Amino acid sequence: MDLPESVDPADSYDDDDDESVRPGPFRRHALWVAAVTAAGVALGWVGALFRIGPEEFGLPPAAPGALWPYLLAWTVIGLTLAAVLRFVAARVPVYEPETAVIGVVMIGTRLSLGWRPEPVEVAGLAAAGLLLVALWCAVALRGAAVVRRAEEAPRSPGTA
Repeated sequence: MDLPESVDPADSYDDDDDESVRPGPFRRHALWVAAVTAAGVALGWVGALFRIGPEEFGLPPAAPGALWPYLLAWTVIGLTLAAVLRFVAARVPVYEPETAVIGVVMIGTRLSLGWRPEPVEVAGLAAAGLLLVALWCAVALRGAAVVRRAEEAPRSPGTA
């Protein structure tokens, strides 16, 4: 009977599914940024349909006005957030960067379409999203620095 070399459950866990460095050609990064942004905007739009459709399909519209400026604004915001996260993910492992971008863009789009805030308020929502993405990247960069320091630390002669 062959026994595994390691019985540590952490050794059998596959990190490639959740957290990995994502190097590659520029076109693959650009495609990822565009796809994640499109997914976030589309999910936000679908989530707001009951507020932007005819009254017989849901609640009356929260505010009058055009939807396109908000969709365009959240597309630009999403592209920026996704580009920042992908830039960091190409250098260090980042835990589920697509989840962070899709979540922020979806919530921002959903709120903007249902509420129709002023441009200053949209900028505030974008700043909050950028802060969240910056924290997500800071945690990834800090974790990579800790791992790098641990690997570079000289081993004492008494340890195996």
